[in-house]
Amino acid sequence: MSDIKKVVLAYSGGLDTSVILKWLQDEYKCEVVTFTADLGQGEELEPARAKAQAAGVKEIYIDDVREEFVRDFVFPMFRANTVYEGEYLLGTSIARPLIAKRLIEIANETGADAISHGATGKGNDQVRFELGAYALKPNIHIIAPWREWDLLSREKLLAYAEKHGIPVEMKHKQGGSPYSMDANLLHISYEGRHLENPAAEAEEDMWRWTVSPEKAPDAAEYIDIEYVNGDPVALDGKKMKAHEILAYLNKVGGKHGIGRLDLVENRYVGMKSRGCYETPGGTILLKAHRAIESITLDREVAHLKDDLMPRYASMIYNGYWWSPERLALQSLIDHTQKTVNGWVRLKLYKGNVIVAGRDSKTDSLFDPNIATFEDDKGAYDQKDAAGFIKLNALRLRIAANLKQKKH
Repeated sequence: MSDIKKVVLAYSGGLDTSVILKWLQDEYKCEVVTFTADLGQGEELEPARAKAQAAGVKEIYIDDVREEFVRDFVFPMFRANTVYEGEYLLGTSIARPLIAKRLIEIANETGADAISHGATGKGNDQVRFELGAYALKPNIHIIAPWREWDLLSREKLLAYAEKHGIPVEMKHKQGGSPYSMDANLLHISYEGRHLENPAAEAEEDMWRWTVSPEKAPDAAEYIDIEYVNGDPVALDGKKMKAHEILAYLNKVGGKHGIGRLDLVENRYVGMKSRGCYETPGGTILLKAHRAIESITLDREVAHLKDDLMPRYASMIYNGYWWSPERLALQSLIDHTQKTVNGWVRLKLYKGNVIVAGRDSKTDSLFDPNIATFEDDKGAYDQKDAAGFIKLNALRLRIAANLKQKKH
């Protein structure tokens, strides 16, 4: 352990990482550099600085990475309409490669020997952080305290914090340990405690970003989203930065009860886990992006994207953002987005996102002269369909004839 002189810790100032900071100092006898990322989690980050200073930390990084997070990680993922196991919009997963990137950058800047994180040995995040770190600095030393210490429960962490005078917030009002939570501009997640029983409904007072659909406004709200090359660039005609768009959609979506999810998912390490998520802005963007693609993408290109999307989602969920296969697939996805330009109008109402219109002045493949149910004046010859159907039915007819002969 004495070989480690300096370590960069991904530090939130919460229970886990506050304990880890003290534990690293005591167990490794090393200097700790803290890195706190402002990913739009909606919490004041200066208390993390104060806690780190109180713990004797001399090099403290608190970085506003909101724009980079949404522009360079969230939006590229949404170009693929990425959903894991049919439901999860990967809010936690997509933040990890950015955090890993900054940990390595700070390690290089400060001459640190190692990096450390607060992910448990049961979860996905340990894989995501470490795969990212190794991809960017293959010989970096990684300290994962949850795989080394015996503080293997929230209660033990709280006891350790109390023993060492580490201030901890958000103790549950009933005296139990708090939810395990993760928040950024894309989502907020909840795990543990009451949620460890998948048969139990999530408590209403757990949710932080969204009202229940029952309490959402009785009047629908419309919003227009403009797209350029597959990315949203404006809301209701107002140009905005990437993180500003997502922040606004979170606010309006939360007001209308949009984006709640209760999911039992398959972790990469092999177990099933139950988590609840709030992703109001992401839920809106997924619906909007598919709507603009519906008129601007060729059929086979759209279907190819849908075929590839589950693999792309698994790459992100499992921590392979920096892998050659994800980068190759991203190049294909980005190529398809060159024609994804136009606008989408959505109606938000009591937990629902309803497409109310979409158009592209430059790239729409929708031809009303051909699609019309009225007289198309010869634009489409319906007689052509007979030969098309017969050729596509040929293999079916051959098989059916053979079956009849056997009987």
